Amino acid sequence: MRMRANLEKVFSQRDAGLRLRAIADLYLPDAVLYEPDTVVTGHEAISAAVDKLLSMLPADFTFVARGPAVGHHGIGRLHWQAGAPGGPVAVTGTDVATFQGDRIGTLHVFLDPPA
Repeated sequence: MRMRANLEKVFSQRDAGLRLRAIADLYLPDAVLYEPDTVVTGHEAISAAVDKLLSMLPADFTFVARGPAVGHHGIGRLHWQAGAPGGPVAVTGTDVATFQGDRIGTLHVFLDPPA
């Protein structure tokens, strides 16, 4: 599903060129990303927001799904976790997306409170 690809090809991608190509494939041109501290619109802004996030994390930090993405009627959700491969989980959360066709129109990122 597109939500899993978003974790792998957008949020875990440190190469800005590859990330922007993935965003162009996965998101509508006027897509909106809602994160707890920011809201951005459009491919370039989404890529810049992800770049800012990744710049604050260790180089081996990745985002992976915690089960399948589920959805219906143009809305999907995916639980995820992030951290260094083989290391402890540093953060968990849930993405909730709206879709037009098979492309993301909005993505809301929810971070779980620390345990």
